[in-house]
Amino acid sequence: MTAARILVVEDDHGLRDVLARGLRDEDFDVVTAVDGATALKTVDESVHAVVLDVGLPDSDGRDVCQAMRGAGFTAPVIFLTARGNLTDRLSGFASGGDDYLVKPFHLSELAARVRAVLNRAGHRGSTTLADSAGAMRLNPIKHELTVHGRPVALTPTEFRLLACLMAGPGSVVRRRALLRTGWPEGAQVSDNTLDQYLARLRRKLREADSPQTISTVRGIGYRFG
Repeated sequence: MTAARILVVEDDHGLRDVLARGLRDEDFDVVTAVDGATALKTVDESVHAVVLDVGLPDSDGRDVCQAMRGAGFTAPVIFLTARGNLTDRLSGFASGGDDYLVKPFHLSELAARVRAVLNRAGHRGSTTLADSAGAMRLNPIKHELTVHGRPVALTPTEFRLLACLMAGPGSVVRRRALLRTGWPEGAQVSDNTLDQYLARLRRKLREADSPQTISTVRGIGYRFG
């Protein structure tokens, strides 16, 4: 049987070589990429799974995953990151990821997770988020928001912020959690920038006649619903 082909996307030369060598030792066929642009040129139907670093030099790994999904790539994606709290994991799943592995980790665990997502690949369930009335639907695989069946254009950052808010309808999402979700690790983003993005999201939802809105909880964060 032909070995499963795994694309490893990691900018750190040493770590990339270690991951590639370790997965080859586990009988996988491995190809590598150093950044998001190379990954998007490399990924095709011959790739059975992607191991994707979130903190790439040219892009946010979550944006790369969304671009892959938008191009029709449906094979599993495992994110690698230095941050592993619930908000970060949710943002990874909202971007179309299948699993989330926090650095540092053992190569045996990575290999086990790759096998697990490959085994599940033929039984992928729906990850679409919807509001209580079903009028709004957010599909991370297609990177698509529809309101009353009509598409609403979102930037990748707007998409991640809305996915984070829709994942907990009625609950307050703190500002810090939204900042971690919307922007790459280490990015310097002001509170005012977050407010501007949420204001644009509100306007887009209002213009699409959405039955739901995003409300401000002063001094704490935002609430969807």
